Amino acid sequence: MKKLGLIGGVGPVSTIEYYKSINDGYQKHLAQYRSSKSGENPPMIIESLNIATAYELVAKKDWKNFADLFIAAVNNLHKAGADFAAIAANTAHIVFDEIEANSPIPLVGIIDETCKVAEALACKKVIVIGTEFTMKSRMYETKLSKFGIEGIVPCDADKKAVHDIIFPNLEARIVLEHEKEAVLEIVRRMLCEHKADTVVLGCTELNLIIKDDDLDAILIDTAKVHIDAILKNILS
Repeated sequence: MKKLGLIGGVGPVSTIEYYKSINDGYQKHLAQYRSSKSGENPPMIIESLNIATAYELVAKKDWKNFADLFIAAVNNLHKAGADFAAIAANTAHIVFDEIEANSPIPLVGIIDETCKVAEALACKKVIVIGTEFTMKSRMYETKLSKFGIEGIVPCDADKKAVHDIIFPNLEARIVLEHEKEAVLEIVRRMLCEHKADTVVLGCTELNLIIKDDDLDAILIDTAKVHIDAILKNILS
């Protein structure tokens, strides 16, 4: 059993989902071996960052201080006894390589785990949506290409449209039907135009607005993929 150090707060909604889902998954694992619910929780420490501070640095493209924010968080988690760490957000992975290079403990990355799942599902062309920062970074396209998968992001206007739905509404767990339809229209159009077979929800809050039965395509929820990988590490 390993103790998780979870970097959260960016944003709070996904941090709550990570905590709940990791606990639920842990309970399901224990239920396989016990006749009744044990009430045990997995070993976990959470370092909650200030989302306003983090995204102010991203907006300024101050990548050094943005990375340093997470490096400091990983070091705090290590000192508190964490055996490994994970960041409950996609956008932070823009500087994942810098964080990993300066981390005293192993990290479970959301991009790497998503690409592994896409490869296992035999995906060929993948539409990636997320924050404007994530979509402009090319981190998904670059990593997917190493798995022989083509990653495609929306045009600039559609990037902004999706981003403006994530912030502020999805980050506050507000789901509006007309915004859901706007995102689905973009994704459906791109699936058709690019003859893509998969959609990657490259923001941990997008699962609030897009569900499995909304699209006639493979849907990869990066939050779920990441949580499953984290749970596997806890139990290893």
